[in-house]
Amino acid sequence: MSSYKDADLFGSGPHRFRTGWFGETVVPNMAIGRIDSGSTPIGATEFDVLVEGRLIATTWPQLKSRLDAITGILDSPPTPGTLIDGRGVAHPNMSLIRFEPVGRADVGRVYSQAFFAVFRRFGV
Repeated sequence: MSSYKDADLFGSGPHRFRTGWFGETVVPNMAIGRIDSGSTPIGATEFDVLVEGRLIATTWPQLKSRLDAITGILDSPPTPGTLIDGRGVAHPNMSLIRFEPVGRADVGRVYSQAFFAVFRRFGV
């Protein structure tokens, strides 16, 4: 079972975890005040875990409650916690930095909403 800060945010429906890209953060020289062309590496890319899935509920208020539970933990500034993926792998010091409902909610025998979430470990 996956969780974030001990809360089962995504377990109502299918969801999958994947890591973001690894590598070097590179910025255009113009962005750092240089006048020459090209870009400059500034350090390792921070570690991201991406979660895609679908929240499922039997009623609209229940689905809205699931969405509110996730958006309710979006802090500014973000506060880190432990993210545990579907295989039980713990990712400590992760912050939820983005949550996006994808498309419209589906209504039928159940109510569901596709989503995309980004967790980041700041400072590599």
